[in-house]
Amino acid sequence: MKRDRDALADYTAAALKSSGVVLRAYSTSFGLASRLFDDSVRRPVDSVYALVRVADEIVDGVASAAGLSPEESRRQLDGFEQDTEHALATGYSTNLVIHAFADTARRTGIGTDLTRPFFASMRADLDQVEHTAESFTRYVYGSAEVVGLMCLKCFLYGHQVAQEEQARLERGARHLGAAFQKINFLRDLAEDFTSLGRSYFPGVSPTNFDEVHKARLLADIEHDLHESRAVLRGLPASSRMAVALAQELFAELAVRIRATPAPDLISARISVPTHMKLRIAAGVLTGRRGLEPVSPRPARVAAP
Repeated sequence: MKRDRDALADYTAAALKSSGVVLRAYSTSFGLASRLFDDSVRRPVDSVYALVRVADEIVDGVASAAGLSPEESRRQLDGFEQDTEHALATGYSTNLVIHAFADTARRTGIGTDLTRPFFASMRADLDQVEHTAESFTRYVYGSAEVVGLMCLKCFLYGHQVAQEEQARLERGARHLGAAFQKINFLRDLAEDFTSLGRSYFPGVSPTNFDEVHKARLLADIEHDLHESRAVLRGLPASSRMAVALAQELFAELAVRIRATPAPDLISARISVPTHMKLRIAAGVLTGRRGLEPVSPRPARVAAP
């Protein structure tokens, strides 16, 4: 029996390592920030990222590039979700990414109340090309806010937190997840419009996207960033600096998007140069960025 336990531990360790490979292969920004997590947090967060990344790739063109039809892509996503739920129940999967996630989820309390909304949003990408205000809110919750909540469970694992503080941290995690998603939507306008045929922001299309739209969307993002920054100091030290760096990297991306003319966002993908990422990381590590006192909350600009 001991040998069986050792074998499972070895397999789980390999699975967690594989999730780290996925994260660093797909995200330079979050990959950089993740280096600031304590070891006890880094691999659980890696496992969350890897699961959501693989699911996202199924609907964002990898399955199609491999020659799968839309119906086959849907079956792949359905099977991925089913395998995830089975692993949540049993603690084992032959898929290393799913196995790593299940190990994390079972220890930290991530359940189907978070995974099912996520997969519902991924499924929407297979057939929904435009969003209403209602469907956009639902999509962002499932695709991003629940991911923030999953990561928060990793951050707080082993820590005692009062119920009121827990609720405050959950609100911040949801706002940060939403901010990351909306910034990505703005950065990827060109690909979403031209390659995938999607329009995530309600009422925004390649033909009408202008400075007014851009300013309204950025104001909403800044509100989310403000709300998430307000709770950073409440996170455990094992995760606080990494989350602060991730937030600052995405905030810098929002600054660069603001400085880019709206028409150019339709044809170019904005990024933060490596030297600037390192400068921001140095600022966070020295306390000059990321954890400064919160300024008055920006006003949220309502959609027309």
